Amino acid sequence: MLRITVLPDERALAKQEAERIAAALAAKPDLVLGLPTGRTPVRLYHELGVLASQGRVDFSRATTFNLDEFLGIPWSHPGSYRTFMEQHLFSRVNIAPERIQFLNGAAPDPEAECRRYDDAVESVGGIDLQLLGIGTNGHIGFNEPARELAGRSHRVTLKASTRRSNAALFGGDLSSVPMEALSMGMATILHGKQLVLLATGKSKARCIERLVNGPLTTKMPASFLQLHRDVELVLDQAAAELL
Repeated sequence: MLRITVLPDERALAKQEAERIAAALAAKPDLVLGLPTGRTPVRLYHELGVLASQGRVDFSRATTFNLDEFLGIPWSHPGSYRTFMEQHLFSRVNIAPERIQFLNGAAPDPEAECRRYDDAVESVGGIDLQLLGIGTNGHIGFNEPARELAGRSHRVTLKASTRRSNAALFGGDLSSVPMEALSMGMATILHGKQLVLLATGKSKARCIERLVNGPLTTKMPASFLQLHRDVELVLDQAAAELL
């Protein structure tokens, strides 16, 4: 069942969600967190860094799994999502490096890497709290609109719109954005115990409206969140304007 929370702006959203994560970690210190990248969670990660500096959030026993990574580049690449997460969150909280789980885009066998990642998720009992963003085409992670969706971690060819939205990570050079990525699959995401999708800005309003009111369709991967028993959409007013 979809629950919807609308907050005045991006700052209010980030503060509320940082407090949610801090409370979840206090209640279950060994929480397994699923994390997104992209513009939307940056302010949230900043707020978690602030709470960490105040001693108000403890990641020391938490485990994190990120949704996706570009294929063909190492974690050390400045455009990698692993570098993004290190910059915006991991370097600012007390998480143990061995508790950070990430798809390896430079793995010599991408399919084997996907199987390894799914096994790692299963080995900790699944994800307790999965944070999600949403692409303007309705993608979740790198699960792009398609005739069918992959259930488990998989290799994916990125849509042009998705590559454009990531060009800033590659110095604004679209030609440098990898053509493919590795992504957690929709079944793994939907097996998370609690899902929270964050969306801010007017550019997300149309896909949020389709997610809430539209049909269940592989052309709109986010629509599959309608099937989950515990999912909340946390939106700013701009993202909610068509609801």
